[in-house]
Amino acid sequence: MANCSFEILQTNIKKYRKEKGLTQLQLAIKCSLSVDHISGIERGIFNPSVKTIFKIAEALNVEVYKFFM
Repeated sequence: MANCSFEILQTNIKKYRKEKGLTQLQLAIKCSLSVDHISGIERGIFNPSVKTIFKIAEALNVEVYKFFM
């Protein structure tokens, strides 16, 4: 079940990033993360920490719970 939650998270981060018209580089800069980190999260290579999830949500102006829906 945990893997399913991370798959939903990854899909939604990418979805909201694209909806906002941001590249991975632009999102990475807004979050003070590397492009590789953003890419890895979206591809399921990295599981982000709670702190990172909140940084991404703030950068995308999305409430955190929406990443898991």
